[in-house]
Amino acid sequence: MTQRCPCGTGLTYGECCGRLHDGTAAAGTAEQLMRSRYSAFVVGDAAYLLATWHPDTRPPSLDLDGDTRWLGLDVLAVEGGGLLAAEGTVEFRASYRADGGRDAQHEHSRFTKVAGRWHYLDGVSLG
Repeated sequence: MTQRCPCGTGLTYGECCGRLHDGTAAAGTAEQLMRSRYSAFVVGDAAYLLATWHPDTRPPSLDLDGDTRWLGLDVLAVEGGGLLAAEGTVEFRASYRADGGRDAQHEHSRFTKVAGRWHYLDGVSLG
């Protein structure tokens, strides 16, 4: 795919989150994993979302709402989560359109490494 990646880095999908979604690369940082998970919502990749969810908090299945149109991602703050870290947090706002209206998911998400790979642990909605 030569379109720009939905996560907002400016790279193409294939150069950015597409490599993570197809398994040819793994997220190097908590922020990169968060961005790739946002892109997975945009492209409807529930399998990637489940695979990158921490085993202790992962739901048994995930049904994505096909009527939700994701409009953009803003990363507001990042703490930890670097290449050598074991934990990190990312605060973000993801805008979307659903049911004829526009809204946003504002969340403070926690990430941790499992067997050397970043996973989404949980998040707190900030409104």
